[in-house]
Amino acid sequence: MRSMRRLRGQEAVGEAHRPAGHADDPPRETAAADYRRDRLLAALTLIAGVGLALALPFALRAGAEFFLPVTAALVIAVALVPLLEWFEGRGVPPGLAALICVLLFIAIANIAVASIVLPATEWVRLLPERMPRIRETLEPLLDVYASLERFIDDLIGEFGGEDGRRTRTVTVEPPNSMLDLIATSAPHAVVQMFFAILVIFFFLAGWTRMRKQTITTRTSFDGAMTTARAIQQVVDATSTYLGTITLVNVTVGGVVALVLWLLGMPTPLMWGGIVAVLNYVPYLGPIAAALLLALGGLMAFADPWYAMLPAVTFAGIHLVEANVITPALVGRRLTINPLLILVALSFWAWVWGTTGALLAVPLLIIMKTVLDAAGRPDIAGFLFEEGTLAGAGPENPEEDGEARRTGP
Repeated sequence: MRSMRRLRGQEAVGEAHRPAGHADDPPRETAAADYRRDRLLAALTLIAGVGLALALPFALRAGAEFFLPVTAALVIAVALVPLLEWFEGRGVPPGLAALICVLLFIAIANIAVASIVLPATEWVRLLPERMPRIRETLEPLLDVYASLERFIDDLIGEFGGEDGRRTRTVTVEPPNSMLDLIATSAPHAVVQMFFAILVIFFFLAGWTRMRKQTITTRTSFDGAMTTARAIQQVVDATSTYLGTITLVNVTVGGVVALVLWLLGMPTPLMWGGIVAVLNYVPYLGPIAAALLLALGGLMAFADPWYAMLPAVTFAGIHLVEANVITPALVGRRLTINPLLILVALSFWAWVWGTTGALLAVPLLIIMKTVLDAAGRPDIAGFLFEEGTLAGAGPENPEEDGEARRTGP
């Protein structure tokens, strides 16, 4: 009994003489180890994400035959969801409502393509015949250019001697005929279009069921509400943007067609359709439309100043539309940084060409809406607030957090 009391006394004395904070050392070491482990896992995740982001463009470009029609079909299908829901709200079965939406889209697309392609083939056929007129109209400008070229050649010859003048021979292969081009590309394009139409139909036919399953399979009420909110925001943003821009572009195309008809330009509806389609591509589309109108004016009119009227008129209409009408209709909710638009435009144009440029802004809106709903990764905070990628954070995360809260 006395030995037990003596042992308890020694333990009490040891506890009294133990340094302060020594009992908390194991939990602090565990917290520091957990902190370094979390930092390392986050760093590995960030590195994997960067690698995926670098590899994804090349995969999309290599698999354009599959990814391009699927992506275009999904964007169109998301834009058609409000129309589908309108039909379903009036008692139309989902399959029949999806079929009606697809048929309406095909009809409008065919009318637009027919109004543009058929007259455009005639303009392409007349281009070689009208080249002498264009050359004659632009003769003063060509003379200035020729004089400038002779001056540069003389200057190079003066400073570089005879070796400075290098004769370059450029071999231009004659382009294939339009019939050959259509014969080689039409079957592949028809297959892709048919595949895209099937994707649109099945997406719309199963939209209501798919959305309900996506929401009801969440494990918590908050997760279900967040998912439902994200889906609705994506649909609203995409359909609102595409619907508004389509209305604006069709109006601009109609106004341009009316003005060209008053100016006496042949096939004004074709030019209005070209303007409406190219206006979907920000910045670069209006420039291409103005250049095409200038070329068309030179082919149609002999007076160079009058030939520039179609392009100048379109430029004025576009300035009013881009700076007054579109901002008032779209509003601030869908306003995107112009730098992001340029980056997305160049990226998707590099990946998928002209079709990618047309899809650039809708895809940017979808990604922006998803990130706003799900939360954006704080890469800057990860890199500069919490330490290095190796997880070399403070040895005592609690003390570091307390210091960050109280300040120096």
